[in-house]
Amino acid sequence: MPLTNDINLTATKRVNKPTLKKGSRGIAVKDLQKLLYDFGAFALTCNYGLPEVFIDGVFGDDTEAAVKAFQRQRFLKIDGVVGDVTWQVLYRVSSGNLPILRKGSKGELVSRVQQRLIISGDYKGNIDGDFGISTETAVKTFQKRTKLSADGEIGDRTWTELTKIQESVC
Repeated sequence: MPLTNDINLTATKRVNKPTLKKGSRGIAVKDLQKLLYDFGAFALTCNYGLPEVFIDGVFGDDTEAAVKAFQRQRFLKIDGVVGDVTWQVLYRVSSGNLPILRKGSKGELVSRVQQRLIISGDYKGNIDGDFGISTETAVKTFQKRTKLSADGEIGDRTWTELTKIQESVC
């Protein structure tokens, strides 16, 4: 299930940028690389270095790895392609458009939350995409640990805390 179904995108929020992928070149790639550097996405990869190495307008292996790291961190589809959704999140146009997840929610986004909660040590269950009792309990534990209201629902503040959990990319 593509994540774009989970995020409410409207035509008024579209970013006027081309779709970029490995092999793309030009000013739009430089813009992308600057944004990724500002977000620290190159530091989330295993082969980061000086910014001038990366901001060259060429969408190569390093840029693709940074895009995937950024997508992983922000709960986006991890494909290394920068389309409308990734651009919007980079420009923070769609921040706050992640849905509220609660007991009974199902799907890929729930699976990604379960993965993050395993990494944080708050969830010991299966990654099954089903927001059941064990996921709700893990969310409450995570919320208490991060000093949020422990209601078991994933809203804006919980999403913000979940994005801080670093997944290993190496």
